[in-house]
Amino acid sequence: METTTTADISQISYTAKISDFGFAKWGPAPGNSFVTGHVVGTMGYTAPEYLAAGKLYVNSDVYSFGVVLLEMLTGLKAIDTKRPYGQDNLVQWWVKPYTSQKAKLRRMMDYRLEGKYSPKEALEIALLADRCLNWDPKLRPSTKEVAETLEKIETRYRTDNEQ
Repeated sequence: METTTTADISQISYTAKISDFGFAKWGPAPGNSFVTGHVVGTMGYTAPEYLAAGKLYVNSDVYSFGVVLLEMLTGLKAIDTKRPYGQDNLVQWWVKPYTSQKAKLRRMMDYRLEGKYSPKEALEIALLADRCLNWDPKLRPSTKEVAETLEKIETRYRTDNEQ
């Protein structure tokens, strides 16, 4: 399975598309895990429980989506060996203990987005990414909850800009 992010320029809105979050297609039912004998996946996107033990949960794909959210916020790839040691793995760099979300965001936000986002909404997305990246798959939000949270953020942001 490979998780990739792409920009589909055939879309007038230039909306980013995500392809092949394949684990959810054949994985476990909600509340259960599924053990595989052969671990496959894209480095940097694969949930830790799957890498460590071959266990898949419904929310294993949510972890991958959390990585994509971080990529969107930071403008960085999940894995980039050209970055300095300790920063080459985006998730490990992001999930530093004792660092406030606001401080992380200021330090890591993609400079190309400057002035194009509300810091409040960016922080909400960062908090959602953190929840998606929880090491315990049972503590990650469901895909439905992720979608609902993003819709609420978008609605608030659009409403704030229209006033």
